[in-house]
Amino acid sequence: MRHLKHRHKLGVKTPHRAALLANLTASLILHKRIKTTLSKAKALRPFAEQVITLAKKAHLAEEPERKLHYRRQAISKVRDQEAVAILFSERVEEFLDRPGGYTRIYKLIPRKGDGADIAIIEMIDADDEGYTKPKKGRKRSRRSTKKEAVDEEAAVDEVEEPTETVAEASTEEVAESEAPEQPEASSEEPEAEKK
Repeated sequence: MRHLKHRHKLGVKTPHRAALLANLTASLILHKRIKTTLSKAKALRPFAEQVITLAKKAHLAEEPERKLHYRRQAISKVRDQEAVAILFSERVEEFLDRPGGYTRIYKLIPRKGDGADIAIIEMIDADDEGYTKPKKGRKRSRRSTKKEAVDEEAAVDEVEEPTETVAEASTEEVAESEAPEQPEASSEEPEAEKK
């Protein structure tokens, strides 16, 4: 049986695929965001996250031999010493508190020339909270939602309107008393003019 054998083949041979993912990972580390096809982005995500996990392990390791071991493993995968050095020295601190999910994929409109699905894959910032998952559990009954609505209405009714201060009220009364009174036009005058 071929269970758990799925890998992103990308229509190329194994050495070509390894070189392709290594170059994409190096570009992702250097630039933090790259634009590629959707299938390449989906293949790149687990590969890049494995390299970032190696950097986290090296950062948390106490023995220098272990740190060197993890760095050499990353270099063997990525094949770019500059990108690995940047990841292990600067970027790794962004991911220490994150248990996984270091990259995010955004789908874009298809490419004009060949209609290939295009995507942007980016490294997630350290302060990014991401999307909150809805709480799983039993659904609320109609009674509980109605009760919450009644409680909210009662809370709104209890809030009092702000009252005017004495100074504001007195200035408004003074302004009304100082305004000249205009005589009211009687309805008889227009009728007299019509005759």
